Amino acid sequence: MEKEEKKEWFESEDFWNNYGPIMFDEQRWSEAPAVAERVVSLSGAGKGARILDAGCGIGRISVELAALGLDVTGVDLIQSELDAARESADDEGVPLTLIRDDLRTFRTEKHGIGKFDAAVDLYTSFGYCDTEEEDTQILRSIFDSVKEGGTFILENISREVAIRYFTKGEEFERAGKIVRTEFSVVGAWEGLRSRWILTDKETGSVIDHEFVQRLYSAPDLKRTLLGIGWKTVEIFGDFEQNPYDENMQTMVLVCRK
Repeated sequence: MEKEEKKEWFESEDFWNNYGPIMFDEQRWSEAPAVAERVVSLSGAGKGARILDAGCGIGRISVELAALGLDVTGVDLIQSELDAARESADDEGVPLTLIRDDLRTFRTEKHGIGKFDAAVDLYTSFGYCDTEEEDTQILRSIFDSVKEGGTFILENISREVAIRYFTKGEEFERAGKIVRTEFSVVGAWEGLRSRWILTDKETGSVIDHEFVQRLYSAPDLKRTLLGIGWKTVEIFGDFEQNPYDENMQTMVLVCRK
C-alpha cells in the first residue's frame, strides 16, 4: 500500500476558507493599491511588463498590478484562493492569468510560459515549509522564472522585525469571529509560533490552529539570495525605501538579476 503523502498546513483549503477573512481584513485591502504602485516603482516595470505574483492568494496585489497595466500571472497552491482572485479580477475588469502550482516545484517551462520581467512575494508568505531546503527551493524557482536583468521583490517578516514588534497575543473581533492570538518564540528566535483561536459569535463554535514561521535575519536572507544567483540584493525597512534600521516597519528585499 502506498504511503500517503504528508501535507503541510498551508495546503489545506479549510484553513484558508476559515482564516483568510481574518488575515486579509479591510485595512489589508485598502493598502493594496499603494503597495502595488511602490512595487512597480521598485521593479522598474513598465506597462505591459510580465510580472509573477508568487503565492498570490486571493489576488489582493495581483489585481492592483493588473490595473496598473502589467501582465500579471498569479501562482498559488490553493484553488479556492485562486477562485477568489479570479472573481476579484473579473469584478475589476482586469486580465489576470492564474496557475495552480506548488512554488517549490514551479517552472515556467512546465506551463509553457516564458520568463518574467519581475516577480514578487509579498505580505509574509515565505518561511512556512518544514525545512530551510524547501524554503530555498521556492527562492530558486522564482529566480529561474525571471529574465536576465529582471527584478524580484520579497517582503516578509524578518527575525529583526519579529523581535521589534513581538507581542504575546491579543484579542479582537473580525468577520463575525472573536479572534484570540497567542505568540511564542521557537528556539533562539529561529521561528515564531502563532496560535489563532476563532470563536463564532453566533454559534459559539471554535476553530484552533497553530503554525510556525521560520525567521531569517535580513543579512542571512540576502546571502542566500546572492548565493542563488541574484547579482544585487538591497534591503529596505519599508516600501518607501527607507533604511533597514531601528525604525524599520517590515523587511523589503529588492533583488536584480
